[in-house]
Amino acid sequence: MALVVDWRRDLHGAARLAFTGVDRVTGIVEAMHANIAGRALPLGAGTDGRTRGITGLVYRTIQTINGGLGAGVDRGFALLGQGRPALPGPVADRRREAWLAALNGVIGDHLDETVNPLAIPMTFRRGGQALDLEPQALRARLGRVGGHLLVQVHGLCMNDLQWHRKDHDHGDRLAGTFKVVPVKLHYNTGRHISLNGRDFALLLDRLVAAWPVPVERITLLGHSMGGLVTRAACAHARQAGLSWLDRVGEIVYLGTPHHGAPLERGGHWLQTTAEISPYLAPIARLGRLRSAGVTDLRHGNIADEDWAQGDRFARAAGRRRHPLPLASGIRHFAVAASLGQAAGDAKDRLIGDGLVPLDSALGRHPDPAWRLDFAPEHSLTLFETSHWDLLSSPAVADRLVSWLGS
Repeated sequence: MALVVDWRRDLHGAARLAFTGVDRVTGIVEAMHANIAGRALPLGAGTDGRTRGITGLVYRTIQTINGGLGAGVDRGFALLGQGRPALPGPVADRRREAWLAALNGVIGDHLDETVNPLAIPMTFRRGGQALDLEPQALRARLGRVGGHLLVQVHGLCMNDLQWHRKDHDHGDRLAGTFKVVPVKLHYNTGRHISLNGRDFALLLDRLVAAWPVPVERITLLGHSMGGLVTRAACAHARQAGLSWLDRVGEIVYLGTPHHGAPLERGGHWLQTTAEISPYLAPIARLGRLRSAGVTDLRHGNIADEDWAQGDRFARAAGRRRHPLPLASGIRHFAVAASLGQAAGDAKDRLIGDGLVPLDSALGRHPDPAWRLDFAPEHSLTLFETSHWDLLSSPAVADRLVSWLGS
């Protein structure tokens, strides 16, 4: 069955982003112009970022014309799409899926808030196609199914097709070894992790209710941010009393930044440092375009209370309020990777797998209240392995088989 891609939606979404980009860049240029013309000091507060007189009129005219053109394009695409079917696209257009996932990871919260057609809706998918959560539709699509579900949750800027790497997919390996049925979550990774976790919990509840046979066991497998989204989903399921949580036998976290990732902390430092100069502050606005999902990774935030109050871009923003332990009654497994050749070498200490430090992936923390208790036999550390190698590592695949079969 061909994957249907409505290219009109892509063009419409790209056009909206282009007009938004013109508006944002105009504001940045005007703010720099105002600070230079106002002879602001190199450090400290600048002007209000607005210019006056003829200069201000020029900037305002640009933004007004840009806004009018954007509204006209919206109306044009609305008329163009009335009563016309989507244009068929190639089967599993991986390049489109990859750039769309990356775009959602970087500015996905903006796409979601502005109802941009490029925003990825949360769905369960097989082969890059969404599953219709109705019993007959699932049976027709999946054929004979058992009562053991394996749900795979991808990471930031990724999509469900990217579980397949170097001719390997952990889900296929487990399906060939055990009687499990793998399904993959596809979602907008630029949204707050807690919001994606809530939606995931509710969607999984629908999937379990629609499954053609009684679901007896659920295994959750999260890579990178996907592990945090999974933990957020379990927390919401516990709070809402969703019954699927009682059927979860194990959760496996592959390279999950339980205590955050230094790359985002570095980006936050650069942005806040630039804001102390009126000449760099307008450019620092570009740093504020990064998504809520990205800023959640600064400290590994998975609860609403971690971001609901205050400016998430502020200097001291984003710190978690309360520890959230691993969901009880479930076996939890952690896999960490390091680019180093052995424990304690420079690469191992400084960069971990390239994105996530070992301590963060293994839940280790100097404060016992924040420490996640992975039993030694429930953890695996690989060396000379990158963050993405975890998706295709034979050692990881073998350990998954061992853990699920134990």
